[in-house]
Amino acid sequence: MKLITFDDGRVGRLELEERLVLPLEVGSTREYFELAGRVAESGERLALDEVRLRAPIVPKKFFHTSGNFREHEDESKKVDWSHPMHKGIVFFQNVDAIVGPDEPVIYPEHLTSELDYELEIAVVIGKPGKFFGVDDAPDHVAGYVVFNDITARDIQRREMESGVFSFCKAIDTFCPVGPYIVTADEIPDAQNLDMELRVNGVVRQKSNTNRMSVSIPHLVAYHSPQGYSAGDLITTGTIQGVAGFSGDPDMYLKPGDVIEAQVERLGVLRTPIIGWTEGHGTPVPQKVDW
Repeated sequence: MKLITFDDGRVGRLELEERLVLPLEVGSTREYFELAGRVAESGERLALDEVRLRAPIVPKKFFHTSGNFREHEDESKKVDWSHPMHKGIVFFQNVDAIVGPDEPVIYPEHLTSELDYELEIAVVIGKPGKFFGVDDAPDHVAGYVVFNDITARDIQRREMESGVFSFCKAIDTFCPVGPYIVTADEIPDAQNLDMELRVNGVVRQKSNTNRMSVSIPHLVAYHSPQGYSAGDLITTGTIQGVAGFSGDPDMYLKPGDVIEAQVERLGVLRTPIIGWTEGHGTPVPQKVDW
């Protein structure tokens, strides 16, 4: 099943081949998972082209994982990144920064000049739980969705002097998620999905989930001591090819760029980058330093 949020927050089941939306009688996709999917259809049949897709879910908690693809860790070493990008770095995302498919990331020019992309998968938790092992983890996985972890690299380097980073990834609009949630029953092997990110049609990132250092069940079990609610999200970490580790400053994002983040079976998440004034209709504000 492909679950979407559309228009003013309605929830629906997407029939992609027929380009139809079947609305569900539930208040949000998070509530859908809280009810274990026991919700009715409204009986409506809407054309996909006539609805506006929104971020498919806004979780209660959004767990980040860093350094989980071997090649991403390796590329950081080639450019002498300021701090090791080793596995096991865990932090929370700002859920208010979430935007959906075709919604823009607004470039905060007063805060950063090194805006970067990171293609990831977000794992959707289907039921509450805590302190469980790897063998029990699949029972808690309800589905998957494409996630683009937008990052201000210059801010990140400063944050990592303390060993922790969060602000660099949590700025308003820095959390594109979508276009839909694919339930776990439609993904025979989540550890063998092709991943590709393009900027203006040019491939920047390309890999497969089989290159994770830590598997999805292991990640889900690892985070479980923090306690899960139905509808929570866990990220997998990104793959190689980010601008910050390329050595080429021209690869950083700029207004006018369009990102296409694609994962096999999970669809394409399209995100335009726009400037502050275009996005807010106001002059760029003054930077407030710490």
